[in-house]
Parts: sequence; structure tokens; C-alpha cells
Amino acid sequence: MPLKNMLLGSVAALAFATFSSAPAQAQDCERGTLDAAYCDVDGDLLADTPTDASKQVDPDTLIFAYTPVEDPAVYKEAWSDFLTYLEEKTGKDVVFFPVQNNAAQIEAMRSGRLHIAGFNTGSNPLAVNCAGFNPFTIMASKDGNFGYEMEIITYPGSGIEKVEDIKGKKLAFTSPTSNSGFKAPSAILKADFNMVPETDFEAVYSGKHDNSILGVANKDYPAASIANSVLKRMISRDVVKEDQVISIYKSQTFPTTGFGTAHNLTPDLKAKIQDAFFSFNWEGSSLQKEFEKSNEGQFLKMDYKGFWDVIRKIDTANGVSYACE
Repeated sequence: MPLKNMLLGSVAALAFATFSSAPAQAQDCERGTLDAAYCDVDGDLLADTPTDASKQVDPDTLIFAYTPVEDPAVYKEAWSDFLTYLEEKTGKDVVFFPVQNNAAQIEAMRSGRLHIAGFNTGSNPLAVNCAGFNPFTIMASKDGNFGYEMEIITYPGSGIEKVEDIKGKKLAFTSPTSNSGFKAPSAILKADFNMVPETDFEAVYSGKHDNSILGVANKDYPAASIANSVLKRMISRDVVKEDQVISIYKSQTFPTTGFGTAHNLTPDLKAKIQDAFFSFNWEGSSLQKEFEKSNEGQFLKMDYKGFWDVIRKIDTANGVSYACE
């Protein structure tokens, strides 16, 4: 069996894992809200690279995973040109791991079997605190604009014309770790509309943004909270028609998927990976072909402490814990 297939099979087994296992012994250091396995001496809210060189890793094969928002086959192809370039820049084989859910992706990095990843907006803080994720970039448009909005959508003729009309009906969320698919709408519905799940409406969970969008378009759900960047790409691919859904609420702009590495890669390898992101030529690439649909055309340098401040505040409002359970 080829090495890449063997590695992919072993990583896939992580989908059945939980957060119960600790990646390393607790250390005596400053760490803020990070798990006891990590240190944050410089106060940037990210796990530090281990000072002990024996605890740094430099694998021959790198595992890359993109957030599980849509059809994995589509995104394996979309990332193919970039991953080829990543192999050239690092001198290593790179395997694309099509994760099926956020929990499996976080556990894969926590267990040391995922080295480079794009975690969705809502799961970034948990990946940072529980799995030692070090995000450093997000996608942006060519002119530097970035982000997406949470929208609550319905279908024509649903009887829902405004947010309050959802009372007594079903509202589809994606998963509890999703910002636009659960955490942001939960906070907004409670604060601005005095509406809470299971009291004012029935909450159902679709698992992914595309499932929620298709569910509304096909009238399986009367309403859903979704990331409009996903909706735009699905409309561009003719997966759904623009006139199949109606937006009744649009939030402020949130940062989109954060890309980064495991905290314990060697500094040299981290530098090569970052260089690959920032020097990659999007023009004519498979990455451009897919992500220009949501007006993205470059990797923009970012810092987690500043860019994810609003997301951490939403988590606080929702009583979200970053404990690894």
C-alpha cells in the first residue's frame, strides 16, 4: 500500500476519537486559557514552540486538513496546486485529509497526526486552546478585504419574513463549534430578539453549512443560520439557485477560516510552511478557481489575539468552555 494511503487510513481512524487524551504532560509555565500541555510565555494566546528540541517534530510527511464545510472531494481538488507547491517549499510529501467534522479535525492535531490545517471561525479558539493550533493567516480578497457574515435564511413561501417569525418553528444550526452555524446566531438571537433554543424555537443540527443551505432550498428546514461565503460558492457552482433562499438577517463581518500549524513543528519547518502560504501564486491555480467565487485571492497575515477577539467574546456570551473534554 502506498505511504500516503497508509497515512490517510491511520488519520481517518481519529474520527472516532475524543478529547479525553492529553497530548503531553502538564508543564509549569504561563499558559492563560491553554490546556495544561502547552505554554504561552509571550502572551500571544498561542501555544509556544517547545523549548526542548527533542519535543519538536519534523515529519517526513505532512498532513493537511481543510475545515469540513462542504464536499471534501471538491476541496481536495481545490487545494491540489497549493499542496504541490507546499511539497516543493518544504521538501516533504503532503497528504490531504478530508475531515468529516470539527471534532475529528481538532483531535487529529491534538494527537499529533495533523500538522497543517484550516480551522473554521468558530472552532479556531478550541483548536488553539485544546490542540495547540498556531494560526497565522486567513484568505482575503486581492485588495485586502476579508471575512464573511452570518445570515439567517429561509425559502420563498415559508411564512417567515423576519427573525421573530421563527418562533415556534425549526431553525437549523450546523454544529456547536461553528461560529456562524451556531455560536453567533445563538448569542444574537438571545441578546437582540430574546429568543432561545427549545423555548422559542426547535434547534436542529445539519452538521455542515452546505447541508443547512440545501435543507432550506429543498424546504426541509424552514430556516437556517449559515456562513454567506459558503452560500456564495454553492450558488456559483449551481448547487442551489439564488431564488431558492431568502436572507432575513445579516450579521457584522467575522474573520474567515484561520490557517496554521501544530505548535510543536520545528521553527525551520514552520517558517517554510508560512513562506509557502505567503509566496503562493494564486493566478490560474486550482485554489483561485474555487475561492474566487467568494472573492478571495490571497493569504493575508493575521494575529489570532486581535482577529479572533470578537469570536472569543461571542464564546464568552454563550458560556463556551475551551476545556479539552
